[in-house]
Amino acid sequence: MSGHSKWSTIKRKKGEIDSKRGKIFTKLIKEITLASRLGGGDIEGNPRLRQAVLDAKEVNMPKDNIDRAIKKGTGELAGAAAYEETTYEGYGPAGVAVIVDVMTDNKNRTVAEIRHILSKHGGNLGENGCVSWMFDKKGSIVIDKKVIAEDELMEVALEAGAEDVRDQETEWEVITEPSSFENVKKAIVDKKWKYIEASVGMIPQNTVKLEEAKAEQMLKLMEKLEDNDDVQNVYSNFDISDEIMERLSQ
Repeated sequence: MSGHSKWSTIKRKKGEIDSKRGKIFTKLIKEITLASRLGGGDIEGNPRLRQAVLDAKEVNMPKDNIDRAIKKGTGELAGAAAYEETTYEGYGPAGVAVIVDVMTDNKNRTVAEIRHILSKHGGNLGENGCVSWMFDKKGSIVIDKKVIAEDELMEVALEAGAEDVRDQETEWEVITEPSSFENVKKAIVDKKWKYIEASVGMIPQNTVKLEEAKAEQMLKLMEKLEDNDDVQNVYSNFDISDEIMERLSQ
């Protein structure tokens, strides 16, 4: 398992997902607002909004918060900030590739903050395109191996349009094209197989193995980037062994 999936596993072990629920809500509200502004407030007719609302429901965001964010995006309610989306690319410790998706109302402030975080934790900001070629945009659905056997999961997932089912140590990771993601996820939900997480994002083609010192530095970099209020997603191609990850998760 690498990068984003490994980082998600570490956060779950440390209990950080629940402790940072307020920050997660803020990021999702931004996404719902912008999705509504760009594609309208009809959930069924706006795939990006539909996914954002599903993500919000999965972290138990109150319906009132979701409805208010949609109305701000469509202009029915005042107070929506003029957010812009942009992506920064760069490098972490040991030359690990890093992609940072942001949503900001001040690009100058945000780029300065991202550059500072990267340089402080053994990395540097690069030019657009410097690392994105190492990634593919894919859907990813992660399921604990205790939930279902590989052959049964593979049969259902591939029939629904998945590309592959990967063995990620203690979990299965179902990989899809973005266009097939919702169908595959629905097929898994219909089987009542509980997934750990499901999202569309950037999956690395190859990974960089990190030893303990660089691994610790990389995880601190990931944490600081995700803590930034303007950052929506962070993707990377690092890989850390289970043994090192266990020690660093304490």
